[in-house]
Amino acid sequence: MSDARPVVEIRGVTFGYPPAAEAQPVLEDVSLEIGPREFLGVIGPNGGGKTTLLKLMLGLLKPQRGTVTVFGRAPTEVRARIGYVPQHGRIDPAVPATVLDVVLTGRLSRSSWGSWYCRTHVEAARAALALTGMDHMASRTIGTLSGGQRQRVLIARALASDAQLLLLDEPTAGIDAHLEQGLTDLLHRLNQRLPIVIVSHDVSFVSTHLKRVACLNRRLTCHAASEVSWEVISHMYHEGVRAVRHRDECPLSDPGCHEGCVPDEPKEHAGR
Repeated sequence: MSDARPVVEIRGVTFGYPPAAEAQPVLEDVSLEIGPREFLGVIGPNGGGKTTLLKLMLGLLKPQRGTVTVFGRAPTEVRARIGYVPQHGRIDPAVPATVLDVVLTGRLSRSSWGSWYCRTHVEAARAALALTGMDHMASRTIGTLSGGQRQRVLIARALASDAQLLLLDEPTAGIDAHLEQGLTDLLHRLNQRLPIVIVSHDVSFVSTHLKRVACLNRRLTCHAASEVSWEVISHMYHEGVRAVRHRDECPLSDPGCHEGCVPDEPKEHAGR
């Protein structure tokens, strides 16, 4: 990690949802630092607190104990500097909006005229589209795009606010292997400009493409990606899981390809 001041500092955070917030915390004594050019993966089981952790960074939730600072300040004070792509950030294809219209909604917090945008906002939206490789589709209606293209539009919308930190919750879910590789390449290019935190269930994806991984199941431990062993995964999931090693050309959505895929040992399930 760089010697520069961390972008995100989480110190001894405990958080639980009511009514049993104290009895059954979702996060317990979590501490984490994220550096200025870091690309951090967060993995863990359902209910382990991954999305909750992102919401604490956004200031949408407040910890019962501990502190969260982003850019040295409370998250609510710098939310406009944080780009967020939620797990279920789908766009209704029936909406008669263009790609540019959708990305411009990322400027709402910076517009003093509501949904009216001046030239500065349009230029920022077009710049975000250029970063995600979607500028040539600015005038296309959103319903004509593929799932992978819509995900790029959502990332552009997050960037349009002049984001200096990008948080993504399961951005590769539902995207086939070919489009996933393109999205991965895009995120690595963006990481040259700003730090990125990506939540994923795909242990193989995170451990292959990233340098540092945060393993979260109520408590959090960080590892170099090369250190994410089966022992680490088993401890995090608290049960046996099974990994299936797929051929590179095999889309997970195609059940017919699984005949050529090879189970790995030990018998654990950790995604692709």
